[in-house]
Amino acid sequence: QVQLVESGGGAVQAGGSLRLSCVDSGSISRRYCMAWFRQAPGKEREGVASIYIPTDSTYYVDSVKGRFTISQDNVKNTLVLQMNSLKPEDTGMYYCAAASSGLCWRFRTYNTWGQGTQVTVSS
Repeated sequence: QVQLVESGGGAVQAGGSLRLSCVDSGSISRRYCMAWFRQAPGKEREGVASIYIPTDSTYYVDSVKGRFTISQDNVKNTLVLQMNSLKPEDTGMYYCAAASSGLCWRFRTYNTWGQGTQVTVSS
């Protein structure tokens, strides 16, 4: 059974940085799309960044563009989300996800999920 396990969350002040990792128990290089989602308290889960694994093509929602970077590390079999210039509105549970078909930027595509890692940004 494929598993995605996130880590790297924590509590930081506004303007700080965090690096989230998602270890894939399968082979990340064989994936199609992977993405990071987040869910703030009382809000729906939203996709923030995606990557098309075969070409490294990435997509970001406007709220994180220029601050977050999604990447793959095939050696460590890990999906990474580098988050800089964090804001209080970035607070939430962050999830790694995978999809085997479809458009990577269409966040309804995803059907394999990790358990999440908490990010808290204070002002």
